[in-house]
Amino acid sequence: MHYAELRKAAAELTGPGGQFEIVEAEVLGQRLRVYKNAPPSVREFWLSTAAWGDRPYLIYQDERITYAEAHKQVNAVAAWLAKQGVKPGERVAVAMRNYPEWMLIYWACVSTGIAVVGMNAWWTPEEMDYALRDSQPRVLFADAERLERFQACPDLAGTMQVVGVRTAQLPAGVTPWAEVITHGGAMPQISVDPDADACIFYTSGTTGHPKGAQLTHRGCVANLMNLLYAGASAALATERATGIAPPAEPPMPVLLITTPLFHVTANNCGAYGTTALGGALVLMYKWEAGEALRLIEQHRCTSMSGVPVMSREIINHPDFATRDTSSLLALSGGGAQVPPDLVLKIEEKIATARPSTGYGMTETCGIITSLGGDFFVDRPSSAGPAMPNFEVKCVDDDGNEVPLGEPGELWVKGSSVIKGYINRPDATAQTITDGWLHTGDVARLDEDGFIYIVDRKKDLVIRGGENISCTEVEACVYRQGQVAECCVFSVPDPRLGEEIAVAVVLKSGESLTADALRAFCEAHMAKHKVPRHVWFLNEALPRNASGKFLRRELREMLSTMTEA
Repeated sequence: MHYAELRKAAAELTGPGGQFEIVEAEVLGQRLRVYKNAPPSVREFWLSTAAWGDRPYLIYQDERITYAEAHKQVNAVAAWLAKQGVKPGERVAVAMRNYPEWMLIYWACVSTGIAVVGMNAWWTPEEMDYALRDSQPRVLFADAERLERFQACPDLAGTMQVVGVRTAQLPAGVTPWAEVITHGGAMPQISVDPDADACIFYTSGTTGHPKGAQLTHRGCVANLMNLLYAGASAALATERATGIAPPAEPPMPVLLITTPLFHVTANNCGAYGTTALGGALVLMYKWEAGEALRLIEQHRCTSMSGVPVMSREIINHPDFATRDTSSLLALSGGGAQVPPDLVLKIEEKIATARPSTGYGMTETCGIITSLGGDFFVDRPSSAGPAMPNFEVKCVDDDGNEVPLGEPGELWVKGSSVIKGYINRPDATAQTITDGWLHTGDVARLDEDGFIYIVDRKKDLVIRGGENISCTEVEACVYRQGQVAECCVFSVPDPRLGEEIAVAVVLKSGESLTADALRAFCEAHMAKHKVPRHVWFLNEALPRNASGKFLRRELREMLSTMTEA
């Protein structure tokens, strides 16, 4: 492969006078790499997309919204929020499926300095209650399902204004969506601080309750620049190495969004990148591979944004051979490592599409690395090189950098790193040291700067791209009164990558079934967090000298034992 050309393209694009020139700037007390030509905030980026006019933008079932229509509705939402007295720096929560209104509310808020709180649509009332108390939004936009769950949080009534979206019967005191947009209005004229919060996205960590990550305007815009740079550098390197120029008029991007908009994979990467190019976003009510194939054929989708399992299910679906997928140019995987065999299967099965991946985190507003096309096929076990605005290093348990090629925890520093976690200075201090974000992933670097993720240091299960805290699940299991000890860990799963498993020791004289334990957990947590695999043990769980459970040893020990 032509890695020398890739390095030359990177130097040209990010050097003085380059389209993606990198300079250093003081950001919140740290000297960081930033893009010289980046828009100052998300507001300027969104306002610039009005130039796309009558191009189709949001597609949902039989609904079509052009860029011009989207700007009109975004302006109306922004004007309505201003009329309600919601000020820059305050927060608005969005709890709904991937409806077009999600994006319209998002752009209205970030364009007026209001932070969007992305509510996980799978949360139970108990989990919604926690996040709303933690983030204290002025307004909650919710669809019918989430409104019903909100009604089960009676102590929150009256603490925020509530707007019902796509709701046939509105509860008392809930404002209909039509009232928000009917009167129209102009976009308020304000200036947005680049380091103000653009959104609060909740992420599962290793300490129980989800943490509200503060994604700044600077961070979100830097991630957009990273996405555009990744495409430009790969195209330039490939053209110079092969002599084959890209098409003078590439097809308009049409992205099938398959993952929730309350995650950076769909929002910061999928929606931002396609919007910047004047493309269309095709939204799904829920994931189903056969429906995805139908939408790809109907709308001539050029790419699909999702977790790796979705690409695998597309290729393996019975309808794959009969559906027209010739419009696809890329199948991307984020949120979890793309298995090397899947990289090669995408290359083999879809003649027009190339595999691509982006490794990143909520805490970096999106991608840290990007890799696609021939480079990904050549190194399918790699996550790719870090984006230009990042410094990266692999460190040992004491924070000392390890030699090149040796595994260590990956730390990154750059303008995409979050400001911190709301109301959690302790978690912020544990995660970010002098601007360096501890990713919790064990990685190694090669001589070309490519990153290889080899293990995980954090106590997380990544199930179908969803980060699930082992500690959070354990806390729920312990609430079941018969449990004396429990340890949650991941087990391999052919479809989702990983599934949740739990080993349980009951109190003396108590009895409990796996189904009863699952039913208890489902009453208190979103379904995707409920343990699928359950073992009941008669002896104390293995611990290390510090008293911590030995998850890896427990996983290996139970792999040969029959489940409950």
